[in-house]
Amino acid sequence: MLYAGFMSADLPLFPQPQEPLDTPRLLEVGSAPDEPCLRADAARNRARLLEAAAELIAEHGAAGVTMEAVAAAAGVGKGTVFRRFGDRTGLLTALLDHSARKLQADFLGGPPPLGPGAPPVERLHAFGRAVLYRTAEQLDLHLAAQPEPTRRFSHPARRGLHTHVTMLLRQILPDADCDLLAQTLMAYLDPALINHLNRQCGMPMERLENGWTDLVARVTSTGT
Repeated sequence: MLYAGFMSADLPLFPQPQEPLDTPRLLEVGSAPDEPCLRADAARNRARLLEAAAELIAEHGAAGVTMEAVAAAAGVGKGTVFRRFGDRTGLLTALLDHSARKLQADFLGGPPPLGPGAPPVERLHAFGRAVLYRTAEQLDLHLAAQPEPTRRFSHPARRGLHTHVTMLLRQILPDADCDLLAQTLMAYLDPALINHLNRQCGMPMERLENGWTDLVARVTSTGT
């Protein structure tokens, strides 16, 4: 599950097998590409808008968040909300900044096994568990913030996660087509699938976690 501005120019979308895959740096999340540093007043306005949106979600769910409702709750004009976030998806995506930064910091520089220092297979297992449970905690928001189908797989958030999974797979299976294998693993962590399996089919999260463990073992041929 995770969000606008997540991918940097340092991270290739589909690195070729013979190319070294650079270790990603901590990436910036949230600010528009053309405004890396917001003025103090603009930052306060943005924080107020996000706070208003979060309160609306708490009261009415993600479906209750519209640009008009957020503008009214924050006491600003609707145009201000559109200028800051572009559209409703941009607004909802910005609300995921904190968890996106947390996940990113954890797998790039946090303690093992999610962070560096553990064998790549253990890191891959930990990554899936982290994404599963963090997505489930904010599932309504993740579903509402998903980009349209034509942009779904090229969205910066997904590309950032895909690059990390590709990096781990290339350490485990250097001769495999790790780009495609990463897409297979990422599909299992899709918010819409988590929603279907957990909420609509009634599968407990423990079963989804076990499914991830089994899938990783089979893809990497490491056994359970």
